[in-house]
Amino acid sequence: MQPRSGRSAKTARDPVHHPLFARCYARVSVAAETRAGMATVRRRLLGGLSGRVIEIGAGNGLNFAHYPDTVSEIVAIEPERDLRTLAVEAALRAEVPVDVAPGVAEALPVKSEAFDAAVLSLVLCSVRDVPRALAEVRRVLRPGGEVRFFEHGLGGGRLMNLTQRALDRTVWPPLAGGCHVAREPVAALREAGFDLGPYRRTLMPEKGPVLPTSYCVIGTAWRPVDDAAADGS
Repeated sequence: MQPRSGRSAKTARDPVHHPLFARCYARVSVAAETRAGMATVRRRLLGGLSGRVIEIGAGNGLNFAHYPDTVSEIVAIEPERDLRTLAVEAALRAEVPVDVAPGVAEALPVKSEAFDAAVLSLVLCSVRDVPRALAEVRRVLRPGGEVRFFEHGLGGGRLMNLTQRALDRTVWPPLAGGCHVAREPVAALREAGFDLGPYRRTLMPEKGPVLPTSYCVIGTAWRPVDDAAADGS
């Protein structure tokens, strides 16, 4: 399937619209590919995937260049209009078929049990309802389907935790497109009913100042093989 036309990239009503943040994020994320080692993280995150993959919160599409050729199709969901436009452009350059579509994590516009894997890359920090979003991930994965995740969240000592929670209650979400720095992605995946595989906590960037956004985790989870039909299917 070829990437959708520009009509996929722009909709009359967007549930998420942060144009200033989108422009800043696009610049910073491109620079981080080399300066912060994000390209290496993306290759590690996506290596070994195969079949049909849904990427939730695709941003400006920087993951697309790192998918292996064993992936048959990527459906990339991105709610923010300006980032989605950039993702469509990145999809055209990708070596695997990518279909970029509007939508939110809490109501994915795809059929149940339609995907072999789901990718969550710096998205759980900004969704409005984490349990609902993860219930949707569980719904669209086939039983035994794989989740690859790279997220940032709560970390460091007591003072850093207090700082992160204070930022979440005040200035950070409005400034950073709804991002939160004190969420706990591993716990959220476990509570959503996924089987946790190996995961590793790391700082980003690995060398440099430690910021409230620096505490990251990369890993794998699965929808249980014997999972009954998830809610909403």
